[in-house]
Amino acid sequence: MASDPARPRRTAADVTRMKGRGEKIVVLTAYDTPSARILDRAGVDILLVGDSLGMVVLGHETTLPVTLDDMLRHSAAVVRAKPGALVVADMPFLTFHTTPADAVRAAGRLVQEAGVDAVKLEGGERVRGEIEAILKAQIPVMGHLGLTPQSVLRMGGYRVQGRGANAEDVLLADAKLLESLGCFAMVLEGIPWGVAQRLSEAVSIPTIGIGAGPRCDGQVLVFHDFLGLHEGLRPKFVRRYADLAGQIESATRAFASDVREGRFPSLDESYE
Repeated sequence: MASDPARPRRTAADVTRMKGRGEKIVVLTAYDTPSARILDRAGVDILLVGDSLGMVVLGHETTLPVTLDDMLRHSAAVVRAKPGALVVADMPFLTFHTTPADAVRAAGRLVQEAGVDAVKLEGGERVRGEIEAILKAQIPVMGHLGLTPQSVLRMGGYRVQGRGANAEDVLLADAKLLESLGCFAMVLEGIPWGVAQRLSEAVSIPTIGIGAGPRCDGQVLVFHDFLGLHEGLRPKFVRRYADLAGQIESATRAFASDVREGRFPSLDESYE
C-alpha cells in the first residue's frame, strides 16, 4: 500500500515554518521502502535516512564505514515509498571533509540519483564552506551539532557535549552560524537539555533533539531503537514503543516448530 496521495509533499521551507506556528516536528529514521511507507502513513514529518544504518542495519560498530553508495541505495529505497514526509539523507563520513566541491558532488548525487529532498551534515564552523557550497547548489541543508557520531574517534566515544560555559558558547555560536548560512533546521544530539533550550530559543530555525531533552522544536529516534529491534547499545534517552525483536523471535520459533512437526504447510496452503 502506497502512502496517502492526498497528503501534500512536505518541503524544507514547510519544516522551517512549523517552528513559527509552534508545531512540534516528528522525525524518524528509515532505510527501506516498507518501513518508509508505514512511518509516512502514521504522519511522520521527516524521514531521515541516517548513516546510523551502518550500526542498526549493516552491523558496524560506528557510522564511519558507511559509504556514499550505501546512502544512495537506502535513500532511493525510501524515496520509492513516495512519502508525503520530507526525505533527508545523511552525508556519510569523508563526503564533506575534504573540499566544498567534493561536498557538492556528494550532495548532488543524493538529490539527483536517490531523489532526496535535503541533506544533513555534521558540524558548525569547521564545515562552513561546505554548507555554503551545497546551499549555493540549491540543495537544502539540515545541520547537526553536539554529539556528532562521525567524530567518535576524536571525541573518544559517544560522550555528552556542551558541558561548561565555553563549550556551551561554542555550540551557540555554531547554531547561529547554521541559521545565518541558511540551513532549514538542525539536529541537536547528546547535549544537556538546558543548553538545547538555550540554542532552540536563540535561533529561528527548528531544532530536532535526540538525547537533548524536551525543549527542542522536534524529536528524532532511530527506527530500530524505538521499535525494540536493535539489541546493541541502548542510550538512556531512547524510549521503546514496541518489542518487535521479541515478537519476531516468538513468530520464528512458532514457524520452526510447525515445520519440524509437519504442521506447515497444510494441504490448503499448497498448490495441487
